[in-house]
Amino acid sequence: MKTLLFVGGGRHQRRAIERVQELGHRVVAVDRNPDALGVRAADVGELVDFTDVAGVIEAGRRHAVDGVLTVAADRAVPVVAAVAEALGLPGIGVATAQRMTHKLEMRAAFAGAGVPQPPFAAVRSAEDVAGALAAVSLPAVLKPADSGGQRAVFRVESRAELKRDLGETVEESPTGVAILEEFVAGIELNGIAVVRGGEPTLLTLSDRLRPPGIGFGVGWIHVFPPSIPDEQLRRARQIAVDAVRALGLRDGIAFPQLIAASDGRVVVVEVAARIAGGQMADLVRHAVGVDVVEVAVRQALGEDVPDELALPSFEQPLAIRFFTASPGPLPTGRVVRIGDLGLVLAADGVVQAETYLEVGETIRPVRRDGDRRGYVIAVADDSREALRRAEEAASRFDVEVE
Repeated sequence: MKTLLFVGGGRHQRRAIERVQELGHRVVAVDRNPDALGVRAADVGELVDFTDVAGVIEAGRRHAVDGVLTVAADRAVPVVAAVAEALGLPGIGVATAQRMTHKLEMRAAFAGAGVPQPPFAAVRSAEDVAGALAAVSLPAVLKPADSGGQRAVFRVESRAELKRDLGETVEESPTGVAILEEFVAGIELNGIAVVRGGEPTLLTLSDRLRPPGIGFGVGWIHVFPPSIPDEQLRRARQIAVDAVRALGLRDGIAFPQLIAASDGRVVVVEVAARIAGGQMADLVRHAVGVDVVEVAVRQALGEDVPDELALPSFEQPLAIRFFTASPGPLPTGRVVRIGDLGLVLAADGVVQAETYLEVGETIRPVRRDGDRRGYVIAVADDSREALRRAEEAASRFDVEVE
């Protein structure tokens, strides 16, 4: 039995922690929240804010961990790399982690490798607005250079909107930097790749559909396989692999996000060095039969990852519909009753469903990833029917609010 240190022990880490335990390992999870679901599921929970790198290193040393990893939390990626280096464990390296979590460094690497990406500019204060708008056409997307979870991400249509939202976005960045990039109209694509010895293998590309309004950056539906034309899909797959290579990841899970533009272009939005949140591990497992959690565990322990674990064994169309409000299937307001999830699970084609709702909490319109309050996954013979089944199943989830 080996001991794995999870950096972050929240809701998104819980299922991965439980899977690691199923694989026969012991889990130590660090999180600042004593009631975090992953902390409660772990064999040992340590109340350490993972921004306290020295504290996380000390926890890992005290428990003599054999490997360290994270799931879903982009801000934890540099911490995982620092802990691995400090304790002499396998990891992606601090420099690679920095390149894959700070969007300006990432974009510089893409530019050096000729990877197509939207025009962009750094913005730190109102004094930078004029220069940014000279480089980036409106509409544009404003986001922190080093954050996650769709926090303080805005679509801006004018100079006035940029100035209005800039303060909130910069405040969300640990380094006080925002990035403004061209809004590219088209289909957003999520990818998951396994990287072994510097060679990425793209497992899946899927449509990431987004709601209108202020929550436009939140993925509320995933559909596999993607809906774009075959030639554009071929280029998207190659560009995703090129983007991962450009960032220097040697061994790990990569999460490239791209836009298949309506004018035929494909551009890279960003690439993360982790298993993505939003049930992407479940998507890969149900869609192509690869358990990326097991792959990540083996890599964290420095073990070999054979082809039979890393390569797809089948292909199954599917759709994931998240339980969201306004304009999703959930009402807005304070929750007074939660209906039977069994009705969702019994719907045609449903292979998995879960809810995070609790009586007494308030459901709000979608603005960030945390506003997704559960999900349903449905499969079918084609992606369009899978999406219809997922939508129908989600409509069965009855929640009463006041």
